[in-house]
Amino acid sequence: MVKFSKELEAQLIPEWKEAFVNYWQLKKQIKRIKLSRLPNQSHHHVKPHLALSIFDSFRFFLHNIAHSLSDSDHRDLTIIQVRKKTTKGSEEEIYETELAQLFSEEDEVRVFFMRLDEELNKVNQFYRKQESEFLERGETLNKQLQILLDLKQIISDRRRKTSPSKPYSTGISPQYSPTRDSDYSENFGDSDETTSEVSQTDEVITTLEKNGISFVNSATRTKTKKGKPKMAMRIDVPATNPTRAITAITSMLWEDLVNNPTTGDFVHKRKLQCAEKMIRSAFVELYRGLGLLKTYSSLNMVAFTKILKKFDKVSCQKASANYLKEVKRSHFVSSDKVVRLMDEVESRFTKHFANNDRKKAMKFLRPQQHKDSHMVTFLVGLSTGCFVSLFSVYAILAHLCGIFSPGNEPAYMETVYPIFSVFALLSLHLFLYGCNLLMWKNTRINYNFIFEFSPSTALKHRDAFLMSTTLMTTVVGAMVIHLLLRAADFSPTQIDAIPGVLLLFFTALLICPFDIFYRPTRYCFIRVIRNIVCSPFYKVLLVDFFMADQLTSQIPLLRHLETAGCHIFARVFKTHHPEACHSGRLYMEITYIISFLPYYWRALQCVRRWFDDGDVNHLANMGKYVSAMVASGARVTYNRQHDDLWFAMVLITSVVATMYQLYWDFIKDWGFLNPNSINPWLRDELILKNKSIYYMSIVLNIVLRVTWVETIMHFKIGRVQSRLLDFLLAALEVIRRGHWNFYRLENEHLNNVGHYRAVKTVPLPFRETDSD
Repeated sequence: MVKFSKELEAQLIPEWKEAFVNYWQLKKQIKRIKLSRLPNQSHHHVKPHLALSIFDSFRFFLHNIAHSLSDSDHRDLTIIQVRKKTTKGSEEEIYETELAQLFSEEDEVRVFFMRLDEELNKVNQFYRKQESEFLERGETLNKQLQILLDLKQIISDRRRKTSPSKPYSTGISPQYSPTRDSDYSENFGDSDETTSEVSQTDEVITTLEKNGISFVNSATRTKTKKGKPKMAMRIDVPATNPTRAITAITSMLWEDLVNNPTTGDFVHKRKLQCAEKMIRSAFVELYRGLGLLKTYSSLNMVAFTKILKKFDKVSCQKASANYLKEVKRSHFVSSDKVVRLMDEVESRFTKHFANNDRKKAMKFLRPQQHKDSHMVTFLVGLSTGCFVSLFSVYAILAHLCGIFSPGNEPAYMETVYPIFSVFALLSLHLFLYGCNLLMWKNTRINYNFIFEFSPSTALKHRDAFLMSTTLMTTVVGAMVIHLLLRAADFSPTQIDAIPGVLLLFFTALLICPFDIFYRPTRYCFIRVIRNIVCSPFYKVLLVDFFMADQLTSQIPLLRHLETAGCHIFARVFKTHHPEACHSGRLYMEITYIISFLPYYWRALQCVRRWFDDGDVNHLANMGKYVSAMVASGARVTYNRQHDDLWFAMVLITSVVATMYQLYWDFIKDWGFLNPNSINPWLRDELILKNKSIYYMSIVLNIVLRVTWVETIMHFKIGRVQSRLLDFLLAALEVIRRGHWNFYRLENEHLNNVGHYRAVKTVPLPFRETDSD
């Protein structure tokens, strides 16, 4: 049977852990009470008197039974008294317990009930706060939904009355406003509609005003030359794609120049669909938050019950019944507002977003997490075994064929080996990501919430391991086939196309539309890559810049793709001479671009985040990637021009970029090096119990950050050894990134815990213009 402490640890909401009853501290206090009773047991032990007769003993036994029966109904009331006080100016209730009966260990008992009162008050206050926030959010969402329904009804009615040749216009015009999220400003402005359309606009305004939307100058509505009122209401639609983002920037500049955002346009169906999607997402998050609060209430109630029963057992008293009555009367147990609001959200969501299909609505409101399959574990073990076997065969064949001997032809190392290195680095990255998922799960880091992944389709560590081992097993199998065909004297032109075919196969699998091999994960990856490539035009989420950081560690992989692609086209399609892949001007330009691109995308993301949030720290973060871009370009140039000037440039730019990166790693990303922390030079809150792991991680990160020194040393080694050394350094950078990932998400999780962020805040579409 699982102990309740472990069950509580597994079920509590990680972001609200500090707000839960401190079951472990109260348990320790009960142990102190138990220890304080041990020395006193000898004083209470009464030896039987030798002169007592058997009748005297029997009378004494009956007297004790009668006494216990007569006092059983009143003992709970005489041991403790729980007083409830209400603070002035608020409805918050404060509980204080007084001992009405002396205990042999009264000091320890008094401390126990004092801490129990503190925990009860803490739970009540947190529950009240969260409940009020969710109720307010629910009221706001109901107003937003009603506005949406009224607008849809009005537009639907007008479309039926309007002839097909004349598009319906409500007089509402879209205009972006320079707010945090780009928004549509619905402005009632000048147009050439007839007088009847003015009454239509008045109808829209009147309908919305009934739902609490007060327009700018609604009391004294000014009119244009055509007699139409000038009003403004905004529909906030986040600029999450290039079209909206470009329009937002253009509109912002136009407002700055003209300061009169009144243009004529129509409210069409697409805008209302955007607003409907936002409101639907907000309802889903509200329902999720209410479910978490309900779980919070039930777990705390069970914790109070368990701890009071333990106290009764240790103190040999029945004090729990009296205190439990007050716990059940407390707000976090007795309030039914959360349950009623959940029922209301279910009914509204089912009616308006699921066409009265409750089963469909529950798929949104209560997404089911897929359970761990033993088949996945079996496949991971099977593919791992196949990989080890195939790699052993490959090593033997490579030795027999002399692939890595100095006298062997360079075609293999130039064409085939880079492609296999690409897959090896990608597989290593997937394996480390699986290790990250496993560590985050074991340490209760809510990575699905941080990345905003759906629990029903989110990748688990076993899935990541399966993808990694399957990928490498396939690649090593292709390498074995390639060597066997070479040994059979097949044409090198034909067999050297095998790596290219393998690359095309995995590319086709990535974009495959069929629901096989983790389609939600594959499409999520494609969507994130699209957001990175179009960085300034898409709103940057945490998963976007997290993935962009992964790309900055995979520059060698991109360089391998460039080299291999150039040689494949040169040898198979005869488009150019293979020597152009090392000394050609186009090759050098592409090398610079590849070395710059990941840092460039990441810098653009920082600019976009600064534009959205207005936080100058994002500009400082952009400086880190610019310095890395300059250092990378200097190293590429130095590999071509071995002179003292470029050596000095590489040394200076690389040292500056490394110091910049280390500062950001430790202070900003990991939250370390705090001199005032209770954990010396770390941070106050640590998830791992062993502090030495953090200190070793700091040292390891420093060592792996300076591996660029090898690139300027130019050791005199052979071509094969040089390739293997480059692969080793690339693998070390991937390992450093996997190591960095855990502490980066740990710090993000602790920030969420510090602010009790367990539910995502979804922006709402309808807002008054004067609220800015």
